Amino acid sequence: MNFTPRFLICVALSLVVSSLAADRKDVNYDEDKVNMAPLPDPLVLNNGKPVTSASAWKNRRRPEILELFRTHVYGRSPGKPKGMKFAVTGLDHLALDGRATRKEVTVYFTGQKDGPQMTILLYVPSGAKQPAPAFLGCNFGGNHAVSADPGITLSKQWMRPNKDKGVVNNQATEASRGTEASRWAVEKILARGYALATIYYGDVEPDFAEGWKLGVRAALGKDGADTQWKPDDWGAISAWAWGLSRALDYLERDRDIDAKHVAVIGHSRLGKTSLWAGAQDERFALVISNDSGEGGAALARRNYGETTAIITTAFPHWFCDNFDQYANNAPALPVDQHELIALMAPRPVYVASAEDDKWADPRGEFLSAKNAEPVYALFKKGGLGVSDQPPVNHPVGDFIGYHLRTGKHDVTDYDWEQYLNFADRHFKRGK
Repeated sequence: MNFTPRFLICVALSLVVSSLAADRKDVNYDEDKVNMAPLPDPLVLNNGKPVTSASAWKNRRRPEILELFRTHVYGRSPGKPKGMKFAVTGLDHLALDGRATRKEVTVYFTGQKDGPQMTILLYVPSGAKQPAPAFLGCNFGGNHAVSADPGITLSKQWMRPNKDKGVVNNQATEASRGTEASRWAVEKILARGYALATIYYGDVEPDFAEGWKLGVRAALGKDGADTQWKPDDWGAISAWAWGLSRALDYLERDRDIDAKHVAVIGHSRLGKTSLWAGAQDERFALVISNDSGEGGAALARRNYGETTAIITTAFPHWFCDNFDQYANNAPALPVDQHELIALMAPRPVYVASAEDDKWADPRGEFLSAKNAEPVYALFKKGGLGVSDQPPVNHPVGDFIGYHLRTGKHDVTDYDWEQYLNFADRHFKRGK
């Protein structure tokens, strides 16, 4: 795909803004200077009446909160498109030295081969005697970056520039194969009996301010790249989350997959995406946020690390236009991220933080999970089981899981070990 100078300039400006935001000198990293406004109560209806039962949550309060997030934060996305088709290619029953069956599945969103599309990379463990549960998530570097497997088709889509990861002129090269392998623990996942499905988020929408014009939002918009968006129309996070739901549409058709036990997972901005996907699409049986930070698991009302003011300046395309009005007034938001976590109830949800990832506000992520507990209690489901943030490398929780690990903003084998254990427990595996 060729990119115009205008698009390349937009990419460069987006990266500069992001870098400047990360280097801001006025970012607070002092807990004593946190001045958090009171959180909205997830168990109080918009009319002020309390929610006292699981049925009242499910039928009344949950739809209210979901609508508030659609209106004020992420925007509203369309449903499953009519005529969507799937084509399985790249089938190899002896992938990864015989440890897996590899499939590449092209999803034609409108059913047209020359229309908008994405490719699912799917690994299914070899020798499975029954359909396998699965982890599903978006990746940053293209499906070929998830594993050094030479059989994976090299993506030809727009890529974030990174010569160290084999991306030149916004295009992947052979040198980019396996550059994200450390974040995906493919062999560990397969050895535990799980399938792994992933999509490149740039297949759905390139990640820069005007990237939507090359993605699904334009393709499905009324006037294509000239579409004029309403203040509550979907942003990029909603678009990526929408893509995850379309991937789940396929997994429901694949006889090798136990589609009733699919965990949706994401890291950083894609952790925000997994939370929003899990909130909207209750078919996801388990939801995992890895270092998702501001706009993800971290409370917006905490002025620690990245804030609404910073994120709406650096990445306005991630959210709906209505979110901009809260840039310097997070307490005015009618929702906060503990309510996003609560939208998963009664399904299990896991929030993970990293000790050195102060930008993502680890304590704010913990407090979101903690403040979702009252909703889980309505369903008689246990929460974190602790009153304060646990020590480093000490995972806690029942239906709400949490850990703070040593290290930086990343996905590690330690993280995956906790997610696999959590999924084993809730999917009742190995018992």
